[in-house]
Amino acid sequence: MTLTRQAEIAANLDRVETQIAQACEAAGRARDEVTLIAVTKTYPASDAEILAELGVADVGENRHPEAERKKSETRADLRWHFLGGLQTNKAAAVAKYADMVHSVDRPKLVRALNQGAESAGRMLDCLVQVDFDTTDPGRAGVEPDKALELADLVSQSDHLHLAGLMVVAPLGVDPEPVFAQLATLSKQLQELHPSASVVSAGMSQDFATAIKYGTTHVRIGRSILGNR
Repeated sequence: MTLTRQAEIAANLDRVETQIAQACEAAGRARDEVTLIAVTKTYPASDAEILAELGVADVGENRHPEAERKKSETRADLRWHFLGGLQTNKAAAVAKYADMVHSVDRPKLVRALNQGAESAGRMLDCLVQVDFDTTDPGRAGVEPDKALELADLVSQSDHLHLAGLMVVAPLGVDPEPVFAQLATLSKQLQELHPSASVVSAGMSQDFATAIKYGTTHVRIGRSILGNR
């Protein structure tokens, strides 16, 4: 018997929710301390609708204009997270529809997002993306020793709200040191900006480890929606 798409997603979501709850319990944390972002990139808007019907409140996208189109096609009331690397010339458009941008990694992008949010007459939540892998200059993210300075620039922007930090752990290596370093940097950030408490870390393969180190938002796609 072939599962309907809703039944398939519901079964996967139930399994992921159980795993998140178990990871929270192991870390001595409450389940409601961790927000699940279901990553819907490359999947149709109908999947976002199904997720909303199943109680998911947050979805994530990596590319513009796919994210913009999908949001316009989705009737459900969802919170839209822009997760991917963002070109400066697309920032103004993203600032008009995203609820939170996770990938702020350079001053020029801060200025472009602020201008876009100002033009739209709204405040935009932003996370500074940090890259701890200094061996790969092609990776997105600001160097750790420059992250707090960039965070200050976000906080000084009239139409941006500094919400916290984000990291993508490098593939093929132990993510634990990365999440530990991010936790330390987050504490330093909150000493300067107490409201910047969001820690976006952990995906399908490593979210349990991220929860151990205090992540507040996990970004899970494949484990919920299947292989692309």
